[in-house]
Amino acid sequence: MENEIVSIKVVVVDDSAFMRKALSTMLEKDPEIKVVATARNGEEGLELIRTHQPDVVTLDIEMPKMDGLTALRHIMMEMPRPVLMVSSLTTEGAESTLKAMELGAVDFIPKQLSKVSLDIVRIEESLRAKVKEVARRKFRAPRALRPATAKQAAARAPQPAARPSGRLIRDVVAVGVSTGGPPAVQKMLSALPADFPAGILIAQHMPAAFTGPFAKRLDSVSQIRVKEAEGVEAFKPGTVYIAPGGKHLVLAQKGSRMEVQVVEEPANALYKPSANVLIGSTAEYFGRRTLGVILTGMGNDGLEGVRALKSRGGRAIAQNDASCVVFGMPKAIVDANLADEVVDIDDMAQAVMKNIYTH
Repeated sequence: MENEIVSIKVVVVDDSAFMRKALSTMLEKDPEIKVVATARNGEEGLELIRTHQPDVVTLDIEMPKMDGLTALRHIMMEMPRPVLMVSSLTTEGAESTLKAMELGAVDFIPKQLSKVSLDIVRIEESLRAKVKEVARRKFRAPRALRPATAKQAAARAPQPAARPSGRLIRDVVAVGVSTGGPPAVQKMLSALPADFPAGILIAQHMPAAFTGPFAKRLDSVSQIRVKEAEGVEAFKPGTVYIAPGGKHLVLAQKGSRMEVQVVEEPANALYKPSANVLIGSTAEYFGRRTLGVILTGMGNDGLEGVRALKSRGGRAIAQNDASCVVFGMPKAIVDANLADEVVDIDDMAQAVMKNIYTH
């Protein structure tokens, strides 16, 4: 008798019959993935998740009877497991998806699957890769959704990062992040002090419709200013620049002025925005003045940028395995011996503060 492949069990929850069929077909092209049930709304989804105990759930946001965010809260409280949101690429879809990730969803997949598109193959491959990657990881439900005493809640609140003694020697922080990134970035930025003395540039792999709402959400919970980068603008300390989806973000020197530039090239980059492009640009112009930070994400985007940065005297820190949704991008720089420190996301803001000063 042949050895049977151990399947990753998936429940698909979506009110669209087309989407249920499309997602099931895409997923089951991989022999390791088995869609064990599909549901039309959140209520039905919860019943099927209880019955089948899947490894991963795909969850639509807008549904009758019980919407995706309500269903997600129930999943995280009662039977926590990896959930991928199926999101429309609109501002409203972005806001709901970012809220879902705050509630514990690990990532999202775009809903525009009905269009005949050259991107469909990449979307399919990305979907299967995400399902397999998150199914393998030990899943941790977000702390905010677990019952806690007042004392525990106070202890868990992000502690503002303290300013170390010493001289500021790194005034550029370049961040690369992908799968599972929004909550990690929020945790890091919300703990930085209002007088944070460096500027921060972030390449988060995200669609164009999402990066503006993402920047607004971060700005509302951070003491420092967060904005989506646009065109060409002066690079200012105490400001965070989010790369717009579908474009690259670079930092350049023009005379005495440091400029944040949104650019199209390289057009053939696997990711737009690309962490390699961003961190590579800071390495070229600002070398030892740059701190590179690699957070949760699939793949190895950022590896070449950090390699260039380290060769020019910069420093780099990576998020640790235990606190990543996917330990791919950070693992790449850890395995290449390029990480000066490997840090839990809860301690990342403090690590950033420590590394921009002499110590």
